[in-house]
Amino acid sequence: MDPLGARSQFVEVQNLPTWDQPQGVQDEVDGENLLMEEDDQLTNQLNSLESPFPFRQDINSKIVLFNGDVALLNCTAIVNTSNETLTDKNPVSDSIHRYSGPELRDELLKLKGCRTGEAKMTEGFNLAARFIIHTVGPKYKAKYRTAAESSLYSCYRNVMQLAKEHAMASVGFCVVSTVKRAYPLEDATHIALRTVRRFLENHGENIEMVVFAVSDVEEPVYRKLMPLYYPCSKKEERIGLPLLPADIGNAEGEPVVPERQIRIAEKPGNLEDDSGDDSLESDLGLFACMYVSNSLHHCKLLRGEVLVLVVFLHSYNRWLCRARAEDLSDIAALKALYQTGVDLCGRTVMVVVGRNIPVTLIDMEKALLYFIHVMDHITVKEYVMVYFHTLTGEHNHLDTDFLKKLYDIVDAKFKKNLRAIYFVHPTFRSKVSTWFFTTFSVSGLKEKVHHIENLQQLFTCILPEQIDIPPFVLEYDTRVNSPYYTAQSSGL
Repeated sequence: MDPLGARSQFVEVQNLPTWDQPQGVQDEVDGENLLMEEDDQLTNQLNSLESPFPFRQDINSKIVLFNGDVALLNCTAIVNTSNETLTDKNPVSDSIHRYSGPELRDELLKLKGCRTGEAKMTEGFNLAARFIIHTVGPKYKAKYRTAAESSLYSCYRNVMQLAKEHAMASVGFCVVSTVKRAYPLEDATHIALRTVRRFLENHGENIEMVVFAVSDVEEPVYRKLMPLYYPCSKKEERIGLPLLPADIGNAEGEPVVPERQIRIAEKPGNLEDDSGDDSLESDLGLFACMYVSNSLHHCKLLRGEVLVLVVFLHSYNRWLCRARAEDLSDIAALKALYQTGVDLCGRTVMVVVGRNIPVTLIDMEKALLYFIHVMDHITVKEYVMVYFHTLTGEHNHLDTDFLKKLYDIVDAKFKKNLRAIYFVHPTFRSKVSTWFFTTFSVSGLKEKVHHIENLQQLFTCILPEQIDIPPFVLEYDTRVNSPYYTAQSSGL
């Protein structure tokens, strides 16, 4: 209890400015607004598209961005980020324990831990908050990115679900992914903001306020990304559309990246993924943003090849905006395109499964949009493609016109950092078709295509534990190439 007349150290959340109130000058967004107003053609294109996160003043009025200690918030519940034993030592947990008193530690022992992605609740004890919701964020590794995204989504979703079930009026979130768990801050912020947004849209009628409590380091990232998910006007909604990441989740905000199909058992002596910079950059709309920022300058000052590039960027940006606005869940469910680990040079590996593309049964324009949607952020760094031609039939073969259209749309962006295309289990016909296509239809790809007859050959470029291979490919390779493996073994 504070002495009579003393000022309380706790923060009344009702006195904090909500996101629908003026947030101060945002130079970056204002600059983009000015450019967009001058570029009428691009503005008209964006006006015709519907943002997946439209301007909603009723939702913005429930959101608060607070630079300070989550333990001081006078919310119905605050969130504590911890480890599986609920004994983590981090600045957020330490502060919550300090203000709540020793009873909290005793109460946590009764919970017997908490699994990653789950949420458990205790009393707030000496805090201003009535409850504390404890959750465990995932440890991040680039090759297990999909699992980490799903777990972090579950953290925020389960916290919000508990708030709804217990009729809580307000929730104060810390940043769930701690530095110790190595989750890239921008990637984590995208998941946090969109998950809370979707929950408020679908289930948040009785939740009055959600506070994001951030530090000095975290605040600029949140201020940069919040306009994408909580635009304060129709104009800001329009500006944010091409800057949204490729994966914006499903209707609940849950990641929709295709699930891994199979992971080959790791063998003794495998190299650990200790690369500190493998985490994906979350500035997924960078390419489109660069165009918006520079197109007028290019058009006024440059000619020739650069003008051609600007025209390409204009076209690509239109496709990218369409891809981000369209529901592509039916194409994603095919699991024909997905990201896996890295090759021996540390480059991202993207997999295409030919047999999972029913060309005659799906909308191929949506398939093209999905390819752009998924690949946009991958191509900012060096990458390789693995195409499994295994057991494909006539109904799986992409015609030359479609491939040429795809190439024309993505040429300048996707080709720059593409280092190799591994064509696995090719047939004679596919080799001939590939040669004709790379020789007469497109340029700059022929030398990057490598025909791979068996998986052992592929593993000389990409370690087995770094690539997720469909079961039917493994079975086929074992059956067809087992005499080769036997001969190789006997020759040792």
